[in-house]
Amino acid sequence: MKKSILFVCLGNICRSPAAEGVMRRIAQQEALDLEIDSAGTYGGHAGELPDSRMRSAAANRGYRLTHRSRKIREEDFDAFDLIVVMDDMNYEAVHRLAPSPEAARKIFRMAEFLHAHPGRTYVPDPYYEGREGFEVVLDLLEDGCRELAEYLKNPVRS
Repeated sequence: MKKSILFVCLGNICRSPAAEGVMRRIAQQEALDLEIDSAGTYGGHAGELPDSRMRSAAANRGYRLTHRSRKIREEDFDAFDLIVVMDDMNYEAVHRLAPSPEAARKIFRMAEFLHAHPGRTYVPDPYYEGREGFEVVLDLLEDGCRELAEYLKNPVRS
């Protein structure tokens, strides 16, 4: 059965499109039937490609990020099985947008899937950071997306 995932960050130009790219590769490698997209809670970058620094860092790892930024919409709660957010601020914003308690149960924090990075409670926004910030985000997303793939194969939560 096909599952659908929406990754969400603030502007949809760094973390969430990178998560989309990482998850696409993992889904291909694991032969998972997934629909994957990303969005932001802020619409000021609508239509833009991901940040050039994120595209460069991702390209160095073999990811091609071609997503065009968009703002999350209430309809996304009907269209996606899981909505995975990068930090608490965006979790709260997405939670407020949820049209029902059932829809809100679709929201997860990426930190819930960070197995190799215990103690991390969010994926930091690299926008105002240097090159290292983008590398850290990709490390976290590779870890989180691998664990998310495992969760999708066996959706039992401890």
